[in-house]
Amino acid sequence: MAEETTAGEMKRSLTLTGITVNAMALIAPGAFLWTTFQLQAAQVAGKSSTAPDMWTGLGFALILAFLTAYSYSELARIYPDAGAGSSYYFAEAALLDKEKPQHRKYARAAKLTIGWISHLYYWIYPGIMVAFTATLAGYIYTTVTNGKVLGWGALSGFAVVFALITGYIAYRGVSGSTNAAIAVNVIQITTLVAFSIVAIIFRTTHPHLAGGYEIHHATSIFIPQSFLHVIYQSTIAILLLVGFESVTALGAEALRPEKDIKRGVLLSLLIQGGICYLFEYFAANYVVGGATIASGTGTSAVTGYAAAGVSGAPIGDIVHTIGNKMLGGTGTTLALIMAVTVMLALIGTTLACLNTGVRVTYAMARDKEMPGILGLLHGKFATPHGGIWILTAVSAVLGVIGAKGVFTLTLITLASNTGTFLVYGLSCLITIVAFANRHDKHFVKHYFIPGLGLFMNIAELLGIIYLAVKSGGDAGKEAYYALAIVVLWIIAGVAWVAMNPAMRGKKVLEERDRVSLGVA
Repeated sequence: MAEETTAGEMKRSLTLTGITVNAMALIAPGAFLWTTFQLQAAQVAGKSSTAPDMWTGLGFALILAFLTAYSYSELARIYPDAGAGSSYYFAEAALLDKEKPQHRKYARAAKLTIGWISHLYYWIYPGIMVAFTATLAGYIYTTVTNGKVLGWGALSGFAVVFALITGYIAYRGVSGSTNAAIAVNVIQITTLVAFSIVAIIFRTTHPHLAGGYEIHHATSIFIPQSFLHVIYQSTIAILLLVGFESVTALGAEALRPEKDIKRGVLLSLLIQGGICYLFEYFAANYVVGGATIASGTGTSAVTGYAAAGVSGAPIGDIVHTIGNKMLGGTGTTLALIMAVTVMLALIGTTLACLNTGVRVTYAMARDKEMPGILGLLHGKFATPHGGIWILTAVSAVLGVIGAKGVFTLTLITLASNTGTFLVYGLSCLITIVAFANRHDKHFVKHYFIPGLGLFMNIAELLGIIYLAVKSGGDAGKEAYYALAIVVLWIIAGVAWVAMNPAMRGKKVLEERDRVSLGVA
């Protein structure tokens, strides 16, 4: 079981505010509209664009996230001592709570499975943030220099430097990252509200501009065009919402984990996903069209969603148009201001990723299920510094890969999201198992909600598989490569468990002793 020892403990310093904003930093409300709108606009199924179902896909992902978040919050309530372990701890504790030995023997297998798969999400996600930041830096450079473009080499160098800087800040401790996250969230929410209101006013006051708009009526945004396209869009949209569960990995640093972890999980998702993202995605889809974004010339000219799919910063292009046409030619200035606020948000998000991404790894290393270097705490800063620096290196590499273009960025995004759906689905299943024999079990809370969450996560996984098989073109290749990464990681996990020198000879399936492992 993942436990903290008296010596070398993480410091308990996080209040409910600190817990919530660390999760909110991972769901930065303006940054992901800017960074993922291109991926969502570019997605096709066969020859059909799935972009018109962007808002409904986000809605599907949000429902899935709330169901999963509630499951996490219930697990955190009954296992407040999870510390850094989060879902890794929950998986073992749920089975060790069982009276029958045949159930307890699966405890180690369960925690190893969810712990290993967690790394597909926790260790790829920071690299995606680094890639987003490098791409954004390229946009800012091009805007400031009136058209000069940074090549992949320069973007790669920026990605590496950015990863090292954020890695160093994370290495020095979560408190500094929390303060940065608070400031960034205030700035981003303010920017979000301003952009969304201005976008809606522009569309309302300029209804008949040349080029038109992709969405003819506001109500059409809320109506699914194709259920399959909703699923496809949600496989990307989940990237906007993941992070709410990260606060369960901060249990070892929470002042009141038994109360604040559950609240932080639900509050972060409600504020960022349920309010901010639904509002801003309505505004962005309401205003996108030939009237606001175009790319190319002659026979290669495209507008609307197609133009957004090939633009490195479609939201920046839309802001540029609105500023020039409605706000006295201020397009360039406004786009740069928004780009800078997105950059700040990505700094906070990357810090939160690095801080939380190594927590489950740390817990596994303390259990000798991962190499010992990943379980070391810094003597002064009380951070898992070995894991942070290794994750920083991995993030730099993934950042370089993702900065190459929309194909590679979508590929690693789908690989990360596949890991997310696996972890979320398993966590919903663990919730059902954990409450099966408890006196306080409730059908709706502990069977229906996690059961529906499990079903929706499975639907997302099947959506990625179906996208790979049926889509064709780049979308099919991206999904295939993403699934290949997942399969290879699972194979690597099986090999590691078999060869792990610290646990050699220890059975994966064996009866576990509840008392000695701290489960009453």
